[in-house]
Formats: sequence, structure tokens, C-alpha cells
Amino acid sequence: MRQSNIKGDRGWSALWRTEDWWAVWLALLLIFAALISFNLGGTLKPIAVQPGKWDQLGTITTHFFQNAHWYIAQFSMWLAIFVVSNHFLGFRLKQYIPSFIFLYVLSTVIFTVSSWSPAKALNLEAPLMALIVGLFIGNFVKLPKWMYSGFRVEYYIKTGIVLLGATLPFTLIMYAGPVALLQATIVSITTFLAIYLFAVKIFRIDKRFAACLGAGGAVCGVSAAIAMSGAVKAKKEHASITITIVIVWAMVMIFILPFAARALNLHPGIAGAWIGTSEFADAAGLAAASQYGAVYETVYGFGRDEALWTYSLMKVIGRDMWIGVWAFIMALVAILRWERSEKSEKPKAVEIWWRFPKFVIGFLVASAIITVVTSGVSLVEFNEVVKPMLITPIKTFRSWAFIFTFLSIGLTTKFKELTAAGWKPFGAFTFGVIINIILGFILSVIILGSYWSSIQA
Repeated sequence: MRQSNIKGDRGWSALWRTEDWWAVWLALLLIFAALISFNLGGTLKPIAVQPGKWDQLGTITTHFFQNAHWYIAQFSMWLAIFVVSNHFLGFRLKQYIPSFIFLYVLSTVIFTVSSWSPAKALNLEAPLMALIVGLFIGNFVKLPKWMYSGFRVEYYIKTGIVLLGATLPFTLIMYAGPVALLQATIVSITTFLAIYLFAVKIFRIDKRFAACLGAGGAVCGVSAAIAMSGAVKAKKEHASITITIVIVWAMVMIFILPFAARALNLHPGIAGAWIGTSEFADAAGLAAASQYGAVYETVYGFGRDEALWTYSLMKVIGRDMWIGVWAFIMALVAILRWERSEKSEKPKAVEIWWRFPKFVIGFLVASAIITVVTSGVSLVEFNEVVKPMLITPIKTFRSWAFIFTFLSIGLTTKFKELTAAGWKPFGAFTFGVIINIILGFILSVIILGSYWSSIQA
């Protein structure tokens, strides 16, 4: 738990006393370490260790025996960085350290199980499995209160998002083309307004809560809800309830969307775009797209790459880029309209900067860095040298950050909070779900089907 509410975080001290900035510094530190190592002819792949695919107990046992020192080094790296940052953030390290040890060990177990061949066949990706395990423990096992100091959902996901920027150069956005960005824009605007207006006008839900629900459905559920909560100064429970609703629907969509796509025998490129348009969480969407692509590939000999490629263009690049846009827009609305009517004093324009999610800046900076570094590299050199030696280690660190995130989400999500909030927030979000599915189908299958089926991974 945090020792105190640190004051004065709106000056230069915000650079080392706020979670947003620490997520940026942590992620950029890993990125620069990877770049330095790469430029010196080395790589961070050894310390960016993770369990590989295995089908026999002896295989995975040998892996851990041979790489135990690297797992210890990686754990020490994460712990050292988090301990330093949490010291400045004002958290009790006596509580955080044992809690993070529990989180890392359980994350390693989950990573290992998800790498097992039967789990791979079922497309039980590590973040998704972390979410399921976390939800079970969080709702059926009583943990001591001090342990929750290590389940830092916002911190871990913000770090993961900045690392995500390093694995998505601006050139990929160019590959997506104006069609993909246009579809993402249509979906984001329509879904946000549908949920927000339905929540406020029909159910009379608090406008700040409605903004969290709208962002959760229109962009990337968890991170968007967190960013919006900070941008409009929503209550803490507004973000947590939104995250819970997002998780429920994201898990349902993992089964509904691939089933519907199989029933319609959709091209994997089209199915991936539809999933990218309609899903609410990156991990769940990746699982759904991968699941459909794998099934399609067993019949037609291709499909996994195409489904994941078009999904990424729509969700990870197209829709997720709207996190900062919506946070900025609604911060303006909150400052210039809501708070101005609630207070007699005129809000200051600089308030917009303090509300803006800084990890979005980190995402763009990380993307720009990698874009510059790889700008003069040929495709062959990128695939054979740059990708395995530089990009892959960063992706692995991102995977660990996302596992920490989804495990923490599960451990801190209480279904009783959802029932306590009543059916109205769930009803408003469900309205957005319906809009998302129908609109996504119209755009991905009917109007732009030929475009998405022509995308080559």
C-alpha cells in the first residue's frame, strides 16, 4: 500500500513521482539497453528468457535447469527496477517485494503451462491464462491485504504499452493504409458515442463513469479505461468496474467471434479484421484471431499469419492508437465544461497536460526510436538480424509485462463489485458490444472484405 498521498506531483517532481512517467522510464531503459547491446554486437535475448514450446516434462525441466541463472537475472532486473521506482512512488517495499516474488513465480508457472503443446493447441496464450488463473484466485482464495501492493495493474500495463510501441514501428501504420485507419476511426467514434450517450441519456449513469465505459468499449478495454479514468478524474471504482465488464465480454468474444467466423467460412484476413474491430482486449483478441487462423490453416494450408496480421492492423495499431485521442478529448471536456460548471473558478489550460496519459507519449517515442534505427535496414537483414537480436527481446519483456498485468487484473477483480454496481453499466456496455459486432461485420465483411482478404502477412 502507498505510504501517503504525495503532493506537489505537478511540477518537475512528476517526472520521478508519478506512475505514468516511471512506466515510460522503465520501458525506455529496457529499450535503450537492448539497442546498446545490439550496437555492440550482442543481444538481450539471454536475459529476456521465457519457456519455449514443450510436450514432454523432460524438455521443460532441462530448459529451466540450463537457464535457471538467466531467470534469476531477469527476476533480479524486474525487482530492482520496480523497487527503485516504488520507493519514489511512496509504496512500502516490505510489502511490495514479497508480493512481487509471488507474482513473478506464478507468472513463470503460467508462462510454462501456456507453452505446453496441448495449451498451445487450445490457443491458451499466457496473458489469457494469467487472467483466468488470477480471476479464480482473486475470487475464491482469500489473500492477505498487504499482497495487493504488488498487483499494480496500471503500472504494468503502462510499461507494456510503451514496450509495445517499440515493436510497432511507424512503418507498420503505413502498411495498414488509409482504409484500415478509416475503419478504426469509424468504429472508435461510433462505439464510444453509442456507449456514452446510452449510459448518460438512458441509464442516467455518471458522465465520468460513462466516459470510462465508452473508452473501454471503443478502444482497448483495460488500458483505455485506466487512461480515461485519469483524464476525467473518475472514481477508482469506475475504472475497476469497467475493467471487470471488459474482461467478461472479452472472454465471451473469444468463443463467439471465431465460432461465427467458422460458420460463415470467412477468409482469415477478413475474420482477423472483424475480430480486431469487435474485441475489447488485446490478449483476448490475439487468442481469438490465432484460434480461428489455426483452424483455417488445418483445412486450407494457410490462415494463422493472415488472421493475426489483419487483427493487429485493426486492433493494436488502428484502435489502440485512439487511447490518447479519447483521453485528450475527454480531458478537454472535463476541464472546460464539467468542472467549469461544478466550480466557480475557471480551469487552467495546463490542466490538460497534467491529465494526459504520459505513457502514450512513451509509446510514440519508443515507436519513433525503433523506426529511426531500422529505417535503413533491408527486409532480409531486418528479419534475419534485427528482429531476432533486437525486437524479439523487447517483445519478450512486453510479454512478461502483460502477464504481470493480466494476472494482477484477475487477482484484483471482484465479480461482486460488478453485481454491486447494478445492471445499468453492464447494459450500457452491452449495447456497445452489439454495435461493435454489427458495425465490424458490415465494414470488415461486406464493405471492405476484398481489401482485408488481399492483405498478405
